[in-house]
Amino acid sequence: MSYIKTRDSVDLYYKTWGEPGGIPVLLSHGWPLNADAWEAQALFLAENGCFVITHDRRGHGRSSQPWDGNEMDSYADDVGELLDFLDVKGVILVGHSTGGGEVARYIGRHGSGRVAKLVLVSAVPPMMLRTDDNPDGLPIEVFDNIRAGEKGGRSQLYRDLADGPFFGHNRSGDVPQGVRDAFWLNCLQAGHRGAFECIAAFSATDFRPDLAKVDVPTLVIHGDDDQIVPFEVGGKRSAEMVAGAQLKVYEGSAHGITDTEKERLSQDLLDFIRS
Repeated sequence: MSYIKTRDSVDLYYKTWGEPGGIPVLLSHGWPLNADAWEAQALFLAENGCFVITHDRRGHGRSSQPWDGNEMDSYADDVGELLDFLDVKGVILVGHSTGGGEVARYIGRHGSGRVAKLVLVSAVPPMMLRTDDNPDGLPIEVFDNIRAGEKGGRSQLYRDLADGPFFGHNRSGDVPQGVRDAFWLNCLQAGHRGAFECIAAFSATDFRPDLAKVDVPTLVIHGDDDQIVPFEVGGKRSAEMVAGAQLKVYEGSAHGITDTEKERLSQDLLDFIRS
């Protein structure tokens, strides 16, 4: 197990896949998961010549559970410290869900000097919360309900997400039990405070200024039946905001496409990396 200690003394867990000389790819996970959510893609990409980096966001998985710093600026700065520590250049940043916000904020705060390309997968940018200047967002009650579930009984909240909208099991009824159980288990590894505070981080952070700074080739992948980050709120708008962005819509697909569409997603990522 490998760790770096951040500027504010957080032990940040990371692991690498493949040979260091391969094309560097950083995969950033969703809420409230950890690096293991990317295992299928990490293995596939490493087997096809990439050097893959995954990490557990602070407050999640095997990383420290700090009282403070559970917000996007700190998440992005942690990514920056990890990339600096590994000294990778020309990295492809890939973020799923909350991870999409993390990598977008990284570019917004640190620029693209180390970055070759960006991929947003079922990602939370440009902004999820409905506000006066973001009328197409989701009402705050949606996120207040998640906060209430997190505080009132987070094990059941994660079970309900796994059995319901995260993978679209409420639509199809065919998502394997093991996939849903793994999601529940990984979620429970997150710290209670970190997971709770991350709800505000992924829902109320305005990533529009970050997307405006993106100056590298960008791919946006989003399912059009995403019940967590609706396509019209997330992927569609992000693709419109990033100049020259390529958009791939997975028809009928839900939010958790790292599992439900793992072969297709893995190949799409590899094709974009090699393009």
